[in-house]
Amino acid sequence: MCGITGFTSVTPPQPDVLTAMMDAIAHRGPDGSGQYLDDTAALGHRRLSIIDLEGGKQPMENEDGSIVCVFNGEIYNYQHLREELLAAGHTFATHSDTEVLVHGYEQWGEEMLPRLRGMFSFAIWNKAEKKLFCARDFFGIKPFYYYEAEGLFLFGSEIKSFLAHPGFEKKLNRSQLELYLTFQYSPGEATFFEGVKKLLPAHCLTWQDGKTTIRRYWQPEFEPDQAPTLEQWEEKIEAVMKDSVAAHKISDVEVGSFLSSGVDSSYMACLAQVDKTFTVGFANKQYDETEYAREFSRHIGVKNTAYRITPEEYWENLPRIQYHMDEPLADAASVALFFVNREAARQVKVCLSGEGADEFFGGYNIYKEPFTVSWYDHIPLPIRRAVGAVAELLPPVHGVNFLVRRSRPLSQRYIGNTNLFTERQKKRLLREYTGRIKPTDLSRPYFEHPRNADAVTRMQFTDLHLWMVGDILLKADKMSMANSLELRVPFLDKEVFEVARRIPTRYRANANATKIAMRGAALRSIPQKTADKKKLGFPVPVRAWLREEKYAATVREAFHAPYAAEFFNVPVLDRLLDDHMAGKRDNWRQIWCVFMFLVWYNEYFVKR
Repeated sequence: MCGITGFTSVTPPQPDVLTAMMDAIAHRGPDGSGQYLDDTAALGHRRLSIIDLEGGKQPMENEDGSIVCVFNGEIYNYQHLREELLAAGHTFATHSDTEVLVHGYEQWGEEMLPRLRGMFSFAIWNKAEKKLFCARDFFGIKPFYYYEAEGLFLFGSEIKSFLAHPGFEKKLNRSQLELYLTFQYSPGEATFFEGVKKLLPAHCLTWQDGKTTIRRYWQPEFEPDQAPTLEQWEEKIEAVMKDSVAAHKISDVEVGSFLSSGVDSSYMACLAQVDKTFTVGFANKQYDETEYAREFSRHIGVKNTAYRITPEEYWENLPRIQYHMDEPLADAASVALFFVNREAARQVKVCLSGEGADEFFGGYNIYKEPFTVSWYDHIPLPIRRAVGAVAELLPPVHGVNFLVRRSRPLSQRYIGNTNLFTERQKKRLLREYTGRIKPTDLSRPYFEHPRNADAVTRMQFTDLHLWMVGDILLKADKMSMANSLELRVPFLDKEVFEVARRIPTRYRANANATKIAMRGAALRSIPQKTADKKKLGFPVPVRAWLREEKYAATVREAFHAPYAAEFFNVPVLDRLLDDHMAGKRDNWRQIWCVFMFLVWYNEYFVKR
């Protein structure tokens, strides 16, 4: 696990520029660094040593120096690929998975990608052809950003490394704010920095002679197989998860595991049989999972380290966390994730985590919606729209959100797990509202892609491409790397998806349950009360804090900062906060979304 950065340029690259870019992401790799420069390309690497501690230094070249690679991630089937390449006549100088990419590219070119099993973003420089080839893993576990200007191409694991290059023009992409206010994260390939893009999951990029081409090299597809019984699916899940966890434990350093009160991390920790688990919580029992984690860790015979986050340190670390995110993220659980990574990094270098189980196996509660009160959808659409328009003006008491959501067909409203500000609300909130790009402009192609699929499958496919990448995996990567910890996600494995994609919807979700087959598989290893436990995520008491004057005052101060008025109508912000404090409305998510943007903006455009 590492950090990569670099550039190509029409003028010879300067080592001091590359060094400054690498220094900006030193937290991703405190164990070492390396550079490659020629008359066109500069490749930089910061290393967190996990596999082949002595021989895995990067940038890594082939025998004659014509191919150079910088790589962030892990290739879990590298030993098998290495044997293939040795049999084909390649000579290896190390035992690292990076060298498999070098010789794999020599042997198979771009067709190497479907052969890989792992998490990765990498850049390979072909010196003879002056061609840069870059790729991101199948599900977007590892990030890859790029920026193009006249005569310059930048790439890296984090946007902040670009700020050190004199050819990079730091400019806010204001159009991304409108999307962020609805999604709570920065969706799609655009970013909050004008000109900076994300390479999307399962895509590769080639730069040559100043031209960039991008293509998708793999596509996840759900193709349910109705033949196996539920018990047979449980057996398949158990077998593939045992295999994936074993693959994800390959390391030359100690591996630990995160542990919450949910089925995903509990099942994974049980299968992994690591020596250490890590948990965070809060003093308020409603938001605390530490007691459960201690009990479960005793049950499986491993040591648990639990840490309770104080409100003061939670709030104090918000600027640091938004800085590490690169772009604003309004998921309050990201802060808890920062602390559990911090605690784990004090004892281990690698941790397993449960991301991806919900998207693969149908775990979100919103997947129950197509099965609930389905008679309402048969009411003529104009009537539902009229009822929804009225409901949107009412306080969000029980049932009102249902009327608002069901005022439109699922295909016209589903953008993922979170749907914060409506277009009508954004018009009131923003000083400059354009509405040029609607949230559904991003979600609709994904929702409509699985032809003839049911609603749950369409929702899962959408979440795989938007919510999981933009929120879940963003915070997992950035919060682990902020603490120099490698996070591995065994659910997000190509072989696991091969099983998950064929599970019929009736074994994924219904009106009363989620992750039906996966919970059944987990029951073979963990107690029933754990397998059946309601999904909590990382519960965080922000809603309650925002009704305390101390913390509300911190938010209000940000709302009244001079730069806030550049974007928002401040009286509307005040009303959101006042209504929440008075208990008239539950506005905490909307408040937090705006507040996190302002904290982030202060870090990148006011202070720096």
